[in-house]
Amino acid sequence: MANSLLDATFAACAHPIRRGILERLATAEMTVGEASRDFGVSKPAISRHLRILEEAGTIVRVVDGRNHRLRINHESLDEAGAWFTDQRAVWERKFDAVEEFLAASKENDARGKDGRDG
Repeated sequence: MANSLLDATFAACAHPIRRGILERLATAEMTVGEASRDFGVSKPAISRHLRILEEAGTIVRVVDGRNHRLRINHESLDEAGAWFTDQRAVWERKFDAVEEFLAASKENDARGKDGRDG
């Protein structure tokens, strides 16, 4: 995923209302009203949140007459998830190296104490 698309995806997921909309859409396609109900913000605010999600490619809007239906774009979110998976692997390798270093240091310390005592 290009960095700008990844940045847009993470920015879209940065707000709790947008995450809530994505969580709702993860279960099924919904109308705008269904996806945005009970967030306690104005319709213009919901429109701005939806625009950000659409521009990031995390949701797709399908217009059928007067009905606007929203669905999640799993591809966009899967790519962000893959980035997290890659980063997790990097950090796990780093933590493994630290763990090995600490174990070796502890072993060396134990050997050093045994040598001084004897």
